Amino acid sequence: MSPKAELRNHQRELYHFRTRLAIGAGFVLVLFLILAVRFVYVQVWRHDYYTTLAEQNRISIVPIVPNRGVIYDRNGIVLAHNYSAYTLEITPGKVKNVEDVINELARIVEISPKDRRRFKKLLDESHNFESLPIRTRLNDLEVARFAVNRYRFPGVEIKARLFRHYPLGELAAHAVGYIGRINDADLEQLEERGDIANYRGTDHIGKTGVEQSYEKQLHGITGFEQVETDAGGRAVRTLSSTPPVSGDSLFLSLDAKLHEVAAQAFGERRGALVAIDPANGEVLALLSRPSFDPNLFVDGIDPTNWDLLNNSPDKPLTNRAIRGVYPPGSTFKPYMALAALELGKRTPSQAISDPGFFNFGGHRFRDDKPGGHGSVDMYKSIVVSCDTYYYMLANDMGIDNISRFMRLFGFGQPTGIDIEGESTGVLPSQEWKQKRFKQKWYAGETISIGIGQGYNSYTPVQLANAMATLAADGVMHRPRVVKTIEDARNGARTTTRPKMENTLPLKPENIAIIKEAMAGVNREGTGARSFAGAEYTSAGKTGTAQVVAIKQNEKYVESRVKEYHRDHGLFIAFAPVEKPRIAVAVIAENAGFGAQSAAPITRMVMDYYLLGKVPAKPAEEQSVEEDGHD
Repeated sequence: MSPKAELRNHQRELYHFRTRLAIGAGFVLVLFLILAVRFVYVQVWRHDYYTTLAEQNRISIVPIVPNRGVIYDRNGIVLAHNYSAYTLEITPGKVKNVEDVINELARIVEISPKDRRRFKKLLDESHNFESLPIRTRLNDLEVARFAVNRYRFPGVEIKARLFRHYPLGELAAHAVGYIGRINDADLEQLEERGDIANYRGTDHIGKTGVEQSYEKQLHGITGFEQVETDAGGRAVRTLSSTPPVSGDSLFLSLDAKLHEVAAQAFGERRGALVAIDPANGEVLALLSRPSFDPNLFVDGIDPTNWDLLNNSPDKPLTNRAIRGVYPPGSTFKPYMALAALELGKRTPSQAISDPGFFNFGGHRFRDDKPGGHGSVDMYKSIVVSCDTYYYMLANDMGIDNISRFMRLFGFGQPTGIDIEGESTGVLPSQEWKQKRFKQKWYAGETISIGIGQGYNSYTPVQLANAMATLAADGVMHRPRVVKTIEDARNGARTTTRPKMENTLPLKPENIAIIKEAMAGVNREGTGARSFAGAEYTSAGKTGTAQVVAIKQNEKYVESRVKEYHRDHGLFIAFAPVEKPRIAVAVIAENAGFGAQSAAPITRMVMDYYLLGKVPAKPAEEQSVEEDGHD
């Protein structure tokens, strides 16, 4: 190869080299230019933004959950309080296989099948990023065992939490209520109320009873800590702190010991009892039987217990006192008699001749006593509970007159008691039937209304409130379960009882006539056996409510009827007659005649409240005359 060819090749290579060098240098220059622009953008234009992000990475805002307020009865007995304990918790979103993690944890701490079932239920109801307890109330040894092995379980940690405890268990469960884990529906309500920020870090919320109705007062105000963290997310130091404000404490008007006596008097019966102070509307007792243990719900109830409670034919989760609706039976009669006096349809001495039935439109409405009660005036109609008297009275008054008068006493309307979930009941009228069934009212339907049957349907709290209003000579108070609220910050107490009171437009002489007749019930009438020998004067009215209608001229024989189809027993009463301190409504479900089942329960409750007598055993069913009349 010639020297000239070699020279040309060298020049070509040099040219290519310089070209590549220029391209490379240009590329590097462009990269540096981009870096410089980015540097200026980040350090100058976006300086404040990235400084804030860095600070947020360095500083964490940690919510401090406030202590929930304590709930007491009227005498200072604790009904709900808090205690601290350790829980072992799993965040499902931070573990690969939850089941495998639980199995490994079970080698270190005891995890029962009940714990697993509860955790599965919580898992189904929660989000993956939520921390869920697999074990609660760990002891010190179990905490130490896990601490040693913690490095093996990312996404699992031990937390110190406050737990709610109900010392009296099922005794006042329906009134006090319980707390449970916050679900999506709760979050929506908190969002609507604008309270979501105050629940950061909070897992539980009031679900029923006072715990639900007074959630805002009981919860308190969440505090916050600014905590500096290292690159691993571990806390280094606390920069600032805003302490939480504990929830207010509630003092209820309920008497825990009175609840205990009432529960003992009921024994195994189903039903409800509501006792009210006629002077101020304070609810002294609000019992629903059977009951349940609210402590089951605090950690999240396991499926087995939930199925037992939710599917029980006895419906222990239903608050019968405010949600159960029942025909009032003969307890309706004193108000019918009062309506007759107020509307001028009867005088106290005006009497009827009772043959034991009332014929209307070709149908015979029977009295419970074959052959009737003979001559019956208003006093006797209440004392012996004469059905025929009230068949005739209802027919004379008409359904709309009855409805308008009974509305004064709160029948068929929520009482406004400070517990959520109250049923309305049914106060029938022509307008009501047209709206409900798109049918007109027939005159024959009015007859059975007079004895508290037909479409009549009311709650025990409505019956008790009506009784308290009558006992207070027509002064009506709104029933209240919470008596006072104690401010957690300064200990100041404020009453919750509304100042508003409604005085019904009734003539005192007419009220006195009805009170005297009701006193006669317990002195010589259908309630006399239960109140024999009482050291105080009382007034009452027995009642029996049909659950399933029987055929005309067919005699009701309890033993031939299935248990859940048997008649309910009712009793309303107040005492002492001279200056009433307590008004009571009792319903004993499927327990037969009110004189036999409900009246003895009322006697035991009144004996304790007025005299301090504690029963030694459940109320015994009183025998009744063969006709079983209420």
